[in-house]
Amino acid sequence: MQQATKPTITLWEALLPVVILVLLLSFNVTVYGDDALGGSNQFILLIGAAVAAIVGFRNKVTYDQMIEAIGSNLKSTTGAILILLFVGALAGTWLLSGIIPAMIYYGLQILHPSIFLPACIAICAIISIATGSSWTTSATVGIALIGIGRALEIPVGMVAGAVISGAYFGDKLSPLSDTTNLAPAMAGSDLFTHIRYMTHTTVPSIIITLIVFLILGFFQNTSGAADTDILLTSIKESFTINLGLFLVPVLVIFLIIRKTPPLAALLAGTLLGGLFALIFQPDLVVKIAGATTLSVISAYQGVMNAIIGDISVTTSNELLNDLFSSGGMKGMLGTIWLIVCAMVFGGIMDAIGGLQRLSNALLSIAQSTFQLFASTAASCVVINLTASDQYLSIVLPGKMFNKAFADKNLAPENLSRTLEDAGTVTSVLIPWNTCGAYQSGVLGVGVGEYFIYAIFNWLSPIMTLIYAYFGIKIKKIVS
Repeated sequence: MQQATKPTITLWEALLPVVILVLLLSFNVTVYGDDALGGSNQFILLIGAAVAAIVGFRNKVTYDQMIEAIGSNLKSTTGAILILLFVGALAGTWLLSGIIPAMIYYGLQILHPSIFLPACIAICAIISIATGSSWTTSATVGIALIGIGRALEIPVGMVAGAVISGAYFGDKLSPLSDTTNLAPAMAGSDLFTHIRYMTHTTVPSIIITLIVFLILGFFQNTSGAADTDILLTSIKESFTINLGLFLVPVLVIFLIIRKTPPLAALLAGTLLGGLFALIFQPDLVVKIAGATTLSVISAYQGVMNAIIGDISVTTSNELLNDLFSSGGMKGMLGTIWLIVCAMVFGGIMDAIGGLQRLSNALLSIAQSTFQLFASTAASCVVINLTASDQYLSIVLPGKMFNKAFADKNLAPENLSRTLEDAGTVTSVLIPWNTCGAYQSGVLGVGVGEYFIYAIFNWLSPIMTLIYAYFGIKIKKIVS
């Protein structure tokens, strides 16, 4: 089959599908709100792909060429999709085994009135790393911490800022997080390389945030008592909690440090989580299986149910019930669906020469490495402002800037880190963004009240630009 060259289209033709896509996504999020992630955003991506295809047909690009480009794009995300499925499986067995509840149980015990604000950050960071969800963290322990803060007469905006800072720090570094998986998938990196590379900007940002909150804490006249006994008792009633449960995450971390392939490390963590569930939580396994006694069949069903589908553990405390639930592999299908549709849009844009044309335009403006990083970060923030969705602030700039970073001989983890530093964390700072609306609604604190105190979230994009300006930890492609 004869290899056809990509057409040379005008900048306006390349921009047309992107502009229409952003406008449609903005309207779609306005109509559906949080539910837009359930499928309508995915369909809008396909509409954007259709617009790009029309531009392609006008420029003599064939249907087969577009399908071939889509196939190539989808092939590049195979590893990311498999990792997402294993992340869902691991989250299920770690909940069933009591590993995630143990992390939460011991995390809550570091709470003390004299260091309440930095303790909020630490607790939310631990829980968010364990669950991979800033939303779940805020909606459960975050609400409890807001209540405790009110009892201590600490400004709720300050407490909410600490909660959000910790929750998004953990979300960024958790291999269970959908955005943490999505960013390297869009940039062409892999999950654990992305996480390791992100620590260069993320750790200094959270350290500065902790220092600021320590200073703020000195000026707070706390009263009352930060009593977490009710939460701790509820966890102990539902799970067998002990330090031995940490053997599994320690082993997985060891495998990651030893550069074990991610799928192998996640599979080991999933299987060990299932084994520990049988050892430490046999009654819970029986309950999840819908059986009355533990047998080979009920043990298999209980662990398998946690791996593949929705499970939840009901406690005596309503705040914990949403936290102790998992969607398993099934719960990751929405993100996978988004990736597939994004790859369709990106594949057609690539086939018609749209991405190349946009990259050339960006490179003509972004002559330096810093300008390229700044353009990427600005695009993430603009899409958060216009499309009102953190996932799209990762997907669209990820596809648009991928080639530009490669042309500058920059490793893909530079792009994936920037997408998270500027896309994931700034979404919660925008009142009409799904994340800003969700967090302010759940915590009962307006975005305007917590904005200045969500230090980690607005400091992260600044930090990534500082690194880019001074050339700190900017990895080049090794040929």
